[in-house]
Amino acid sequence: MQRYFLTNNERFGDKIHMLGEDYHHIVRVLRMVPGDQFSVVDTEGRVAICEIIEIHPEYVEATILSEIEEKRELPIQVTIGSGLLKGDKFDIVIQKGTELGAYSFLPFSSDRVVVKLDQKKKDKRVERWQKIAKEAAEQSERNIIPIVETPCSFKELIKLSEKYDTKIVAYEEQGRENDTKSFPASLQDLKIGDSLLMLFGPEGGFSEEEISILQSNGFILCGLGPRILRAETAPLYALASISFYFELLR
Repeated sequence: MQRYFLTNNERFGDKIHMLGEDYHHIVRVLRMVPGDQFSVVDTEGRVAICEIIEIHPEYVEATILSEIEEKRELPIQVTIGSGLLKGDKFDIVIQKGTELGAYSFLPFSSDRVVVKLDQKKKDKRVERWQKIAKEAAEQSERNIIPIVETPCSFKELIKLSEKYDTKIVAYEEQGRENDTKSFPASLQDLKIGDSLLMLFGPEGGFSEEEISILQSNGFILCGLGPRILRAETAPLYALASISFYFELLR
């Protein structure tokens, strides 16, 4: 069943009006008609089943049939911190990361980041990334839309990291040293509801100085298995591992 978020739509008691892009998607893409049903999620993550009553020139009018209980979110809040990546690689991280349960995304600049963005470009990128997250959240039937933060500097990243319960950095040298224990041990220490920040470097990885700074600020160095993963692959591997550990293994 198609899912929509009510962030840009209107609710009047047990009636809702679907507007803008959601209206276009319902009418032009899916070609729904009165009697068809879809699900919506309100700003508090509550899910409801709706049925179309009438299609107007600028909005779709629907009625709420029932509210349902769903648990679609990871039991811990995982923020993916990634060095800015070339091309559309970060688009992929956001799309697939949303499907895999990421709570938010934090892009940053570092010594080996090639991509340079001024404020105007940052704003445009964030707008596009947030749209990608919304569409992926609808497709995967999430209860929330992950937040995509504005790209920050490495120094700002260190300051922002202070609010997280656990901080991990995926470091390829740990993988080369056959470190298979640090990552699962870190997950074992997490409690339901905790926040986790996982950092991944850009294509060129982190510099030795950055790794030293991260360690001195409470980050745990972890390997992600015996193979060296691409910058856009490592976050997805980590999220899949977290999902397996907290949602399937238990």
